[in-house]
Amino acid sequence: MTKSVTLRDAWSGEANCLNCSLRTSVLFAGLKEQDFERIHDPIDQYTLKPGTSLYHAGDTGDHMFTVRTGVLKLVQYLPDGSQRIVRIARPTDVLGLEAILDDAYHHDAVALQMTEVCRFPARLVRDLGRETPDLHRELMARWQRALSEADAWLTELSTGSARQRVARLLLRLARDRESSECHLFSREDMGAMLGVTTETTSRTIAEFKRQSLLVETAPNLFLLDIPNLTRIAED
Repeated sequence: MTKSVTLRDAWSGEANCLNCSLRTSVLFAGLKEQDFERIHDPIDQYTLKPGTSLYHAGDTGDHMFTVRTGVLKLVQYLPDGSQRIVRIARPTDVLGLEAILDDAYHHDAVALQMTEVCRFPARLVRDLGRETPDLHRELMARWQRALSEADAWLTELSTGSARQRVARLLLRLARDRESSECHLFSREDMGAMLGVTTETTSRTIAEFKRQSLLVETAPNLFLLDIPNLTRIAED
């Protein structure tokens, strides 16, 4: 179900937005009270079921998005029809940055889990960015962060043996978490992230489970042996 709130309400914590990543995101943290006086565009909040597309490559980039909860994959399709996941987006990440340049979206963005997002007009961000230095700097930081993340996926997850790639992906999924717990995606999606076959991914995950590098505590929820996975990733 989609609902709309004003940016002022989201930022001030009204309209049940107290825990919304839009409000706490550094992207908007530098805005001042007067910045909201001329903002009338609504922010759409909605939930995506797993497998639902947020947008498609080539779509007109009129909006940007912030992830409240859940995970999305950014997908490029190869000439043979296979997919390659170039990175994933998690809570507080901003998607659709290319829309700031009036560019079409570069990827398909697809929910991997139940995912909540907020959608806001790219035009609004462009206008504020021109007049708010803090927001402009944060936009540049977001660009650099997305570039660095894409570089990391290219260098860390596309090189080395299958065991190394899977270990690096697991460590990346658990990064910045308070525990070593992480959710795994489908083996097909993991293979598309790593540039290996679904069968290879399945065999590697099964091997890690036999070696207790992964301990399943609930369906697709695992505790990781961080030290030994790190050793494999760095071999």
